[in-house]
Formats: sequence, C-alpha cells, structure tokens
Amino acid sequence: MLKFSANISMLFTEVELVRRFELAKLAGFKGVEIQFPYSLSAIKIKEILDDQQLVLPLFNVDADDLLQGGEGLASAPEKKQQFRAAVNQALEYAEILKPEVINVLPGRCYDLSRVHEYLETFKENLAFAEAAFASLGLKTVFEAINTKDMPGFIINNGSGMLAILDELKLPNLLMQYDIYHLTMMGENVNYFISRHAHQIGHIQFADCPGRGQPGTGSVDFATVFSTINNSNYCGWVGAEYKPIGKTNNSLAWL
Repeated sequence: MLKFSANISMLFTEVELVRRFELAKLAGFKGVEIQFPYSLSAIKIKEILDDQQLVLPLFNVDADDLLQGGEGLASAPEKKQQFRAAVNQALEYAEILKPEVINVLPGRCYDLSRVHEYLETFKENLAFAEAAFASLGLKTVFEAINTKDMPGFIINNGSGMLAILDELKLPNLLMQYDIYHLTMMGENVNYFISRHAHQIGHIQFADCPGRGQPGTGSVDFATVFSTINNSNYCGWVGAEYKPIGKTNNSLAWL
C-alpha cells in the first residue's frame, strides 16, 4: 500500500505554515514534507509533528536563489562554501527531525560554456552531502527538473540522474523521481519507475501540464500508482502540486 505525504509548501497554503500540519493530518495524511523548513526552528517543527503524530519523510537543502530564477546553490562553482554551510544547516535540522531522505536540488547553468564545470561542482557537492547525511543514517536524493519551467536546469531527465549514480557509486545516494517534471520532459514514467525503483529514494507527483492535482491533466494516475505499488519501491509518495481551488477539494485521488 502506498504511503502518501503532503508537501505543505504547496498544499494547504490557505493557512500559514504552522497550521498546515494539522490540516494535512485531518485530511488523512500520515506524513508531510516541506521544501525548505528553515523559516521555522527545527524544535518548533518537531513539536508540531509530535503533536499531530506525523512523520517528515523529506526536506531540501537550501537552494539560495533557485526559486527566484537564479542558478541555485549546489552546482555553482563560486558558491561551494555557501553550499557546505547549507548542508550543515540541513544536518542540524535532520538531527532533530529525523527525515528519511534529504534532497539536493542541482540548480541551473545559464552559461553553456560552463555546463561541464557546473556538473563537476554538483557531483563534488553531492558527494559531500551524501557523506554528511550518511553520518546520521540518512539517504541523500537529487532530482531532475524540467527545462520548460526552469530553463537551464542541469539535470533534467532520468538518464542524467542515472549517469550520476553510475559515476559516483555512493551507497547512500538515490534519485528523487518527480512524475510531473519527467512527464513534462516526455519521459515514460511507468517504464522508468518499474525498471529503476531500487534506485529511487523518494517520489513526488502532480498532473501534467499545469502541475495541478490528479485529474486536471493527462497523467493516468491509476496506472502510475499501480506501477509504484507493484514495484519494489518502499518510500513515500509526495503530493507536490498546485491545488485548483482549496486543497481539501483537490483530494479526491486520496
């Protein structure tokens, strides 16, 4: 049976962040995930999780200016020290919140002449993060994001993620597979998940196009969820979409 988590950075945004945990629990979720939890203290988040009897499967390492259109943090050669500080910050949160995985967003490269340099920086930073989080027994994941929403994103398909896994061969490094982003890139998500489930540490979803809830786009979620359920993937499946209307009205799929 699938374990669904609510990404409360995108769901239940009708209320402030501290109240979204309770709404997720009332809606039937047993886990929540937060893209960037750093606006709240780790102790405060832990108190809320315990009070609501929720788990927090995943959060991200800080990505600097990525969501504002910048290059992000993990691949920029000039930001290596800033990235290491962000990993240490995530490590402090992880010691208290005890997630299963921590996500590193690769980021963008706008200068095509430097793509190789950015990729090498990302791999170096990814190895640093993997070692840091492994000290707590945690897995590190990284994800591909479509280049239509985020032009210049340096990892943007499944084969790109597999190539990094194959090159680095790190024992605690896995993929985060986002059904929305990879569908946007034209990937056969059912084939990929069924073949590479053992290399996936977290799954997220939204319908495509539009990134709304299941039923607002073209993705056959009955098949997708069946594919995940019948694979050897055993992690959480995160609802990370933009609800059309109020979040509670978007949960028919659940």
